[in-house]
Order: sequence, then structure tokens, then C-alpha cells
Amino acid sequence: MILNERASRHEQVMNIARQMMTAARTAPKGKGVDVIEIAMVTDEDIKRLSDEMIAIHEENGFKFFLRDADNIQSAECVIIIGTREHAHGLNCGHCGYTQCADRPQGVPCAIVSVDVGIAIGSACATAADHRVDTRVMFSAGLAAQRLGILEGCSQCFAIPVSASSKNPFFDRKPKQPENPPTELK
Repeated sequence: MILNERASRHEQVMNIARQMMTAARTAPKGKGVDVIEIAMVTDEDIKRLSDEMIAIHEENGFKFFLRDADNIQSAECVIIIGTREHAHGLNCGHCGYTQCADRPQGVPCAIVSVDVGIAIGSACATAADHRVDTRVMFSAGLAAQRLGILEGCSQCFAIPVSASSKNPFFDRKPKQPENPPTELK
């Protein structure tokens, strides 16, 4: 039997993405409380995610949303990692409020913010161990959050995953301004 790498690449990337999700799940959590949620976006849902990123660009004008919307189209899949709201009740003040009860709705507990970062790092380390290409994207994570991909979650981040001869998520050309400045003479 002869198996060409190109014939098995998609299956390999999907298996590695599943391992990334497991790594995020098993990452250490503050006080042992697991409020992390993880999902994999594939196929037509990547297009839906990309379309939402374009819609966000139309609202805020940030060009990196357009660039990233194009980039995720090169991904085999996109891992989404987010967190559900949870106050750890330590009254540590690390979030900026002295008491947990003083923290307004929507301001994340600092411990939960660290937890989502550790989960992202664990997922990306797993990807690196398997030599697949990734990039952590705030933009695609925000689009996933707005689409409700991880129902009830905030602080969502996305990790597109690819295996190609060149990482499509780095060395990206910046979008040119619509009205480039004229040269001064």
C-alpha cells in the first residue's frame, strides 16, 4: 500500500485539532473550577464565521478583521475557546474591583481570564508538537462569540489550524488603505 501524505492530511489535521481541544480541556484551572468551553468549526461554518468577521469590520472599520476573515478560509478547521462567567469569590481585587460583588456584569474575573489563556496556550503547544500551523485570533473569536458558537460564553478566541507548505496565518500582507496618502513634494 502506498499512502500519499496529501490524501491523509485533512484527517491528520482534524485528529490534531481534537487533541488540541483535549489539551485545552485538561489545562490547569483556577481553584479547580472548569468554566472553559471548546468547539471546532469546519466546512461551511468557517464561511459563516468569516462572514461575521466582515460584518464586524463594517461596524468598526478595523482592517485586520478583513485580513483574518480571508485567512481563516485557508484553515482546515478553527478551534474556538471561550469561558462562561464565574466569580471565584476570592475578593482579590485583580479584576479591578475590591469585592467580587462590586464587579459589574460583563467584567470578567481575572482568574477566569487567566484560565482561558492557559487553555489557549495548551492547545497551541499541542499544535506545535505536531507541526501544524496555527494563529490565535481575537477577531475570529469575537465573531464566534457574536454567533453564539459557544453558547453563554465570553472571552472567546479562535485558533485556525492548517497544514500546508507555508503557514497562511503569518507573513500576511496588510490591507492597503482605501485612500492612500499622497506623497508630499
